[in-house]
Amino acid sequence: MKYLLATDSTDLSETLCAAVRDQLDDGDTVHAVNSLHGEDETTTDEIEAGRDALERVSAELGSSVSVDTHQFIRGNDPTRDVLAYADDHDVDQIVIGIRKRSPTGKAVFGSNAQDILLNATRPVLAVPRTD
Repeated sequence: MKYLLATDSTDLSETLCAAVRDQLDDGDTVHAVNSLHGEDETTTDEIEAGRDALERVSAELGSSVSVDTHQFIRGNDPTRDVLAYADDHDVDQIVIGIRKRSPTGKAVFGSNAQDILLNATRPVLAVPRTD
């Protein structure tokens, strides 16, 4: 199987890895993606945090399965990057972190996780975030 873990922090990477670890078999591939808006909307600290998040996935799962990491800083919406990557690499499952929010918070601020859940063409595992 091919999994896509969409991460933005080391804490989330650990949470997502824990959620899929028991499902992994020899020959599986984990694709870890970090997508940032880029341009003036992204700081050096956010870029470094994204790299750290991807490195954590490699450290957590790389000894048991193949791990492929990608950081996108192209000016795209993260949802678009994640869904396009999933389609381009024909992943079997997208794994994302979700935060508990009020209905008003979801309506006012939007959510990449919500957009992925609504627009994905493949199964999505939504894991509660601990951060």
